[in-house]
Amino acid sequence: MTYAQGPEAYVGKTAVDPQGDKIGSVGEVYVNDESGQPDWITVNTGLFGMKENFAPLRGSTFDGDNLVLPFDKSVVKDAPDVPDSSHLDPDEQQSLYSYYGQYLGGAAGTYAETGTNNEYARGNTRGAHGYDTSGPTTDEAMTRSEEHLNVGTQQVEAGRARLRKYVVTEQQTVSVPVSHEEVRIEREPITDASRGDAVDGPAISEEEHEVVLHAEQPVISTEAVPVERVKIGTETVTENQNVSGEVRKEQVEVEDGTTTVDPDARTQNR
Repeated sequence: MTYAQGPEAYVGKTAVDPQGDKIGSVGEVYVNDESGQPDWITVNTGLFGMKENFAPLRGSTFDGDNLVLPFDKSVVKDAPDVPDSSHLDPDEQQSLYSYYGQYLGGAAGTYAETGTNNEYARGNTRGAHGYDTSGPTTDEAMTRSEEHLNVGTQQVEAGRARLRKYVVTEQQTVSVPVSHEEVRIEREPITDASRGDAVDGPAISEEEHEVVLHAEQPVISTEAVPVERVKIGTETVTENQNVSGEVRKEQVEVEDGTTTVDPDARTQNR
């Protein structure tokens, strides 16, 4: 590939695979100690980009703001776990070259052989530490970077609610007014109008009259009537939750061969 002018050209770019699938954003850039050219990058992957995977720049190209790597997304995410430090030691280099070399077909052996004789640094080469904005061999300016915690939300299924109805039987007691007939004796005096009926028959005799009595009885029946409509709905309730994560930031110090001075600490003490 044609290398860009400096590591800053890669920082923050979106790394994608040949199919255009996003792998992650470019974090650190590692340059070759001998050539000063950027040869390795770290790609922030995983949830919230909290994991970093090393990937080689060889064979990569720019497509707008995207850095197209010659490896599938899964290849980069399954790369050997190498701690992000200021320098890649020979064992770490060999592990990475052996891993990526197997995906380069016939060029795998040449790829591994070329890489094992080189040293790659982020911190030991001061021009490259912190992504030198002016190149590794010009002035002593550097960019200090730090990670910010980006927090978002995603919707997941938290549970299910089901609306159903069932039948229960309960006892109800209702007061119902009922009527019934009772026998009572009514006495009427003999008048001229009723005298004929009164003296009809023997003067002294026995007699019997039967009266039918009626009474009301409660009658129970049931009927089903609609009383209400019930439906299930949802409402969104917003609450605050605390989340935490680790972030890294670069510190700057000055070494003059005898002492090490932290400029930030000295500035704070003024």
